[in-house]
Amino acid sequence: IRNMRSVPLWIAAVWWGSLTTLGFFVVPMLFAHLPTPAMAGAMAARLFTVQTAISAVSGMVLLMLFRSKMSLTPVDIAQSATLFVVGGVLLALLVEFGVSPHIIARDNLALWHGVGTGMYVVQWACAGVVFGKLSVRRGVP
Repeated sequence: IRNMRSVPLWIAAVWWGSLTTLGFFVVPMLFAHLPTPAMAGAMAARLFTVQTAISAVSGMVLLMLFRSKMSLTPVDIAQSATLFVVGGVLLALLVEFGVSPHIIARDNLALWHGVGTGMYVVQWACAGVVFGKLSVRRGVP
């Protein structure tokens, strides 16, 4: 059962790591190497949809683990991380269902792209806080 205690940490690591990889490495590479911005944007939109699912599943599983009667996470850490989990998941859903349709429709593209980028960065920060809170308790530097 000792290894089971690291499950929330691993989930937080996957969530934060996937946000980092997609947002800061993969999508910029698409725009740098695909023939047109439209092609890069279409592929990025598909990848961000998958990222929304990863964020939602990661967040829901973390919340279930925090609330479990046999919780794998100390109560103080779970309570302080819960707000960031909920915030990160809500941001992911808002970007996917509120902002992305405007970007896809090219409706005031600069505005909606800026809003979506800002919300993505805040989601990334929320996932990073959760990962940090869970890792500090485990003795990870």
